[in-house]
Amino acid sequence: MKVELSQSRSSHSLRNKVGRVVWGAVWLGLYRSSPRPLHFWRRSLLRVFGAKIGAGARPSASARVWAPWNLEMGEFSRLGADVDCYSVDKIRIGAHAIVSQYSYLCTASHDPSDPHFGLTTAPITIEDGAWVAADVFVGPGVTVGEGSVVGARSSIFKSLEPWVIAVGNPARVLKKRELRTS
Repeated sequence: MKVELSQSRSSHSLRNKVGRVVWGAVWLGLYRSSPRPLHFWRRSLLRVFGAKIGAGARPSASARVWAPWNLEMGEFSRLGADVDCYSVDKIRIGAHAIVSQYSYLCTASHDPSDPHFGLTTAPITIEDGAWVAADVFVGPGVTVGEGSVVGARSSIFKSLEPWVIAVGNPARVLKKRELRTS
């Protein structure tokens, strides 16, 4: 079967494209260059671009956010160094949740059954108290349940229940997470 492919137009609005260009300039000139302890400055810049950022949230200066208007960070949440938030759709990071360095939160993909590989999107939710460890890939539509931990260098394509520990590629649940009470 021969399929004719044509160049498809971007599914992003002009407003979206202009917003990302302006954000890119602000990120490069004002956000990325901010000293490490100036979390309040980065929170303010993200809010100006429509992000919902809770008190005490700590976005790293090297964290990349594709579309800040699709980002929500709960109180005292953390976005580590060199985290990439490909926020074509919503990304919600709950209160006291951590996304560690070099992780990639990817809310978009392409439909392989479409001859034009049309864009598909789905939100990502990292619930309260969860930890996405270093260099983890989180795919579109994934929810990391409250208090769950995703081990370093894992890839997660399916949602996790609350209070579990998962590792691997693809990530699989190792055990329930239990907190010491000492």
